[in-house]
Amino acid sequence: MTNPVIAVLGASGAVGRAAVRELRALGHTGLRLGGRTASALCTVAEEDPTGHDETVWADATAPDGLRALTEGCDIVLNCAGPTYRLRATVASAALAAGADCVDVAGDDPAAEDLLAAGDPARDGRTVVLSAGALPGLSSLLPRWLAGQGLDGVSALTAHCGGLETCSPTVAHDLMLSLTSGGADGAAYGEALAAVRGGRRVPRALRAAEDTEHHAFPGRVALQPYLSGESERLATVLGLDRLDWYNVHPGPAVRALLNVLPGRLAAGEDPAELADRLFLAADLDLAGREPYYVMDFELSGTASGRPATAGLTLRAASSYRLTAAVGALAVDAVLRAGVPAGVHFARDVLDPGSVVRHLRDRGVADLRPTGAAAGADHVEEGVL
Repeated sequence: MTNPVIAVLGASGAVGRAAVRELRALGHTGLRLGGRTASALCTVAEEDPTGHDETVWADATAPDGLRALTEGCDIVLNCAGPTYRLRATVASAALAAGADCVDVAGDDPAAEDLLAAGDPARDGRTVVLSAGALPGLSSLLPRWLAGQGLDGVSALTAHCGGLETCSPTVAHDLMLSLTSGGADGAAYGEALAAVRGGRRVPRALRAAEDTEHHAFPGRVALQPYLSGESERLATVLGLDRLDWYNVHPGPAVRALLNVLPGRLAAGEDPAELADRLFLAADLDLAGREPYYVMDFELSGTASGRPATAGLTLRAASSYRLTAAVGALAVDAVLRAGVPAGVHFARDVLDPGSVVRHLRDRGVADLRPTGAAAGADHVEEGVL
């Protein structure tokens, strides 16, 4: 495709701005930058060395608020939210304009809405959902790891989390995920659950409020949490056992997370709780360097003997990780690397290509261990 028109919704936000830079690094120019604040969009456009980017007012919550953004474009990259309020709004607008769509979030509710309206594949259109850090990269990295030195895999332990600012979008999505975000209207995931014998087992694990983990500096809290994405990963890899932990290094955020379900059940305003959440994140971050970590350990066999393979990713921001995956998904769709239909990024992106991009662009430091230590092409990341 010659000079495709790529529209980026939420282009001046934490993820959107980084995604614009990633798209430019992949050779895409003349981007259409959409959002609600003209001055912020102009600042992003001024970073374009070619001077060909354009800015367009766009608001997914307003009637016809996406028309100017989507008309005449080839693909839309959605970096706006809240995800569980917008659901398939942006993707549907893109499809109506005859364009493809990549959403850095999306998850099951968006997929359900899209398929209920009719599979986009019948019109030759493509939608890629969950093209972010978590969900998205959180499955792509274990898939890559499974192919590094192990003959077969049986168990995965994951620890993901960090210390960084909490955007209003992320805060509002967290509130919504406690009661929605999963398949068929269920909550996004289940605390304390794990996979045992290939199946979800409630209350299989316990939280640790004050502990240490080798991949994280200082004391942290560990919250077991099994999402739909993690369960599907266990099925794809054929895992007998999966333990997934969300890691919370900041005490203020962790204290608020502990009381959120009860506060919401008592009828407190989710918007006010979201405000408190991103203020708590700022409090935890005060005087400290932001970081984000994903740590995975797979158990299985190598040459017929028990073996393990590990991977620790360290980055300055989960937002940039999300931006990188989203941009790669856009690039893959434009290069006809993704078939028509509704897909999740974890199923259609090549894990090796994602890992190489993260390394080559200096997005993250990736350190393989155990059976994967021979994967020398990812040893030189930059934090």
